[in-house]
Amino acid sequence: MVTKSTPVTIMKTTLQAALNGPFTKDDHPAMPVTPAELAADARACVAAGARAIHLHPRDQDGRESLRAAVVDAVVREVRAACGVPVGVSTGAWIEPDLERRLALIAEWTEPDYASVNVSEDGAFAVMRALRERHIGIEAGVWSVEDAQALNAAGPPAGLTRILIEPVDADPGTAVALIEEIAREAKGAPILGHGDGAATWVILEAAVQRGWDIRIGLEDTREADNVTLVRRAMSFIPGARH
Repeated sequence: MVTKSTPVTIMKTTLQAALNGPFTKDDHPAMPVTPAELAADARACVAAGARAIHLHPRDQDGRESLRAAVVDAVVREVRAACGVPVGVSTGAWIEPDLERRLALIAEWTEPDYASVNVSEDGAFAVMRALRERHIGIEAGVWSVEDAQALNAAGPPAGLTRILIEPVDADPGTAVALIEEIAREAKGAPILGHGDGAATWVILEAAVQRGWDIRIGLEDTREADNVTLVRRAMSFIPGARH
């Protein structure tokens, strides 16, 4: 069983399951939304080979939330169910007001790590807020410019990994793009994952380069999370699947 400690130590991740993202059952009927659904999916994904979980907590009305009462409760329940580190999003769309977002994050106690999109306004302030809470930081870089901005700011203390995640990438040019981004990515291990049509192209290329990978219904609305994890695990030489 993984329990929250201070400071946080994150195990090396082979595959991270991204359970839901900003999506709902209107986007895909298998999308886990409630804490119980997230916990069940996380447990099954870990059994299929995932070694970390990423999720977007929802309140009782089904809306994404950064409130500690929601975030901490969901992370605690999911981690108890699956026994691996659990991370969340800090996406600006969840709380557009930066000062309010920082105040909410300042109350968190449970997440093992949180993703921060470098392209969003206030990204480095959010990273500092996470560091103050002893929560690991996943820096999401969508472009070469994002990676350069991260370098210019200096890799923050507590940087757990760099997420190379080009959104809406063309499958035909996605591999060249992630290679270009990777040349600029410094200061932490890389996790590669795709989005939409480029999901599997990027994931396979990431495995070939020895990066960690991420897959789930957040990235591609196909099948269900367990099926996606099993397919992704089949790309990893020698992995149990």
